[in-house]
Amino acid sequence: MSEATKVSLPVFYGQKAGMTRIFDESGKHVPVTVVKLIPNVISQVKTAEKDGYEAYQVAYYEKREKLVSNPLKGHLKKANVDKNFARFSEIRTNDVTQENLGKEVSLEAFAPQTFIDVTGVSKGKGFQGVIKRHNFAGGPMAHGSTFHRTTGSIGNRATPGRVFPQKKMPGHMGVDTKTVQNLQVVEINEEQGYMLIKGSVPGAKNGFVRIAKAIKKA
Repeated sequence: MSEATKVSLPVFYGQKAGMTRIFDESGKHVPVTVVKLIPNVISQVKTAEKDGYEAYQVAYYEKREKLVSNPLKGHLKKANVDKNFARFSEIRTNDVTQENLGKEVSLEAFAPQTFIDVTGVSKGKGFQGVIKRHNFAGGPMAHGSTFHRTTGSIGNRATPGRVFPQKKMPGHMGVDTKTVQNLQVVEINEEQGYMLIKGSVPGAKNGFVRIAKAIKKA
C-alpha cells in the first residue's frame, strides 16, 4: 500500500518480538527492544455528531478466518477491510474524516530519534508475598527469629477493628497496564517489518504494545 493511501496518526500498535543489542556509529553498545510491525487499519470513524467525540477505531492482529467471529467479520466488511483482524483500539484525534475508513495507518511520524511512550501489559508473576510484591525488608534471617518473610502487623487494636483498604498485602502480581515514557526510536524498517526502540518496554514476547508520540518531549 502506497503512502498516499495511508493515514498518519500519532499512535500505532505493534508486537514485541524480544530484545537484542546494536552498536552505534561511535561503537557504543545500545540495548534495544525489537517490535514487529503489523498492519493497523482504520475500521471505524467516530464523529462528534454521532458519537459525541472524534476518534478512529484501529483494527490489528490478523487471524485465520475461522478464528474470527461473524459479527467482527461483518464489522470489517462494512469498513471495506478484507483482512480478518481480531483486536480493536481507539485513537483520539481531531479532524477525523469518513474518507479514511479502511485505510492503513502510516508510520511516517516515527522516524529514528523520535521520542515515544510505549504501553504494554506487564508479565504475570502469580501470587507473591510482600517482599517481592511491595519490596518489604522482612525480618532477621537468624534461626531464632520467628519473623522472616511474613507481612507483620496489619491492624491496630479494636478501633477501628478492621484492615484499611489498599493495605499492602500478599496477592497477585503483574498483568498490569504499564507505560514507559520518553523512549527513543533507534531504527525503523518497514520493508523487513521491524522497529528498534532504545531500552526495554513492558510485556512478554509476542505481547502487543501501544506506541505513541511522547507527550513530554517533542
